Amino acid sequence: MTKIGVIAVVAATVGISGPVSTQSLEETLVRAYEGNPTLKSERARLRATDERVPQALSNWRPTISVSGSYGWERNDATTTGPQAKEADITEPLSGSLTIRQNLYRGGRTSAATKEAENNVKAVRSRVSVVEQLVLLSATTAYADVVRDQAVLELNNNNERVLRRQLEATRDRFRVGEVTRTDVSLAESRLSRAQADRIAAEGSLTGSRASYENVVGVVPGTLKLAKPLSDLPKTLAEAVELAKKNNFTVRQTRFIERAAENNVQEVAGELLPTFSLNGSLSTTEEAVNRKSDSQTVTVTAQVSMPLYSSGSVASRVREAKQVVSQRRDEFSQAVRDATEAASSAWQALETARAQIQAFSAAVKAAEIALEGVREEANVGSRTVLDVLDAEQELLDARVGLVRALRDELVATYRLRQAVGELTAQKLGLPVVIYNVETNYRRVRNKWWGLGIDKE
Repeated sequence: MTKIGVIAVVAATVGISGPVSTQSLEETLVRAYEGNPTLKSERARLRATDERVPQALSNWRPTISVSGSYGWERNDATTTGPQAKEADITEPLSGSLTIRQNLYRGGRTSAATKEAENNVKAVRSRVSVVEQLVLLSATTAYADVVRDQAVLELNNNNERVLRRQLEATRDRFRVGEVTRTDVSLAESRLSRAQADRIAAEGSLTGSRASYENVVGVVPGTLKLAKPLSDLPKTLAEAVELAKKNNFTVRQTRFIERAAENNVQEVAGELLPTFSLNGSLSTTEEAVNRKSDSQTVTVTAQVSMPLYSSGSVASRVREAKQVVSQRRDEFSQAVRDATEAASSAWQALETARAQIQAFSAAVKAAEIALEGVREEANVGSRTVLDVLDAEQELLDARVGLVRALRDELVATYRLRQAVGELTAQKLGLPVVIYNVETNYRRVRNKWWGLGIDKE
């Protein structure tokens, strides 16, 4: 049976079709991409991290400060006689403008800027990691709802069939065609079907709750979705793509580079610093202006640390150990990506094989059930034989529904492992979040308190 034929059989069995469906998988992914709070919070984290770059660049820029003072002073005369003077009152007024410009900070500014840029790139990769997780979670939730809707409908149908079967068995018992044992078997199977239906209802409720959590809306009637087709052709290709493009691998690589930059930044504290300082100060007496003065000062300052109690050296060693840690984390991320690609590939192969097997099982079980019922009508088959045949068909159909769900999810898992489960790669009809927009806005910004919230 072809894939299209399998989907058609399941859709007919479940009782859903395209025209009555209200939500497609694409619509679900669009909602998740645009409104998932976890993804939006990661974008806010990225915008906050963008600010580290202008913070690092600020050490190239001057610092300017202004200060002023105003006072009141009364000096009472103590001399007596004809030469005595009245109290002397003054109001001193002063102001100053100071400018400081760093010329060299031991390479710390350049290192800090590179570190900030690598941290931004790492968080960008993290945003893509979370984006993929959200889209995969939305796909999984969607597929789970479709699966559980189908399983519930299959169990409802089975319960209705078994109820009719029980009624027919009781009628035959009353006329002596079957025994009390046959009636008990039919009752037992009906009770089991009711228990299975209750379990299916619980599973569907849980899947719908998961869907609402990820997507933000209660799922309506969902239609069967086709698995992705643009996938790696071989396992080896999938593994190589994962090693190269997996976003967690990229994230850990940038984190490692940022750690290397931090070593340079800390080591720069052992090097000399050069700065240029300028000041303009003025003082005057506000009442009688007897003493006014103005001073302009320009100085070049050099500072060379000789010994810092071993603190800086210790921090350099610490930073180097962090580099080793980040390097090992990168190596582990490559291994994890390889495992993820291999696991997704195997899950896809397994699901496809199960679809073929369950498709054949459904077809065979349908033929077998029809034959058993005809044979039971002429007395060559028992009630138990009919019940077993009906259970075989139900199990095959449920297995097929679950295998179809597993195939769909496995294709998305594989795309996630190779770094291609993004809104842009999937071609979703959304405005793609541009990670460069806020970065370009704030990188060379010298002042301003306003922010972008989206």
